[in-house]
Amino acid sequence: MPELSRFNGIIVSMRYSDDDKHHKPHVHAVYEKQKLSISLDGEVLAGIFPRRQLNMVRGWLALHENELYAAWNKAVQDIPIDKIEPLR
Repeated sequence: MPELSRFNGIIVSMRYSDDDKHHKPHVHAVYEKQKLSISLDGEVLAGIFPRRQLNMVRGWLALHENELYAAWNKAVQDIPIDKIEPLR
């Protein structure tokens, strides 16, 4: 699963051809031992995160919306995706 970004102990990634289970553009995030699937519009699809880290991921999603949708369109076609700037 290609890593998109890493910030504040959070690793955000996107799987190739991953539109079967959630049927919505989304990313996967890991913080410590907690895992999260979250749509690009900020809806939690699966998992749980501490509130602060969830808000960071949502903020990052909002800041990079266009890049994330472009990455999703590539990923569902099995085209390599680029890293996205971390939250600062």
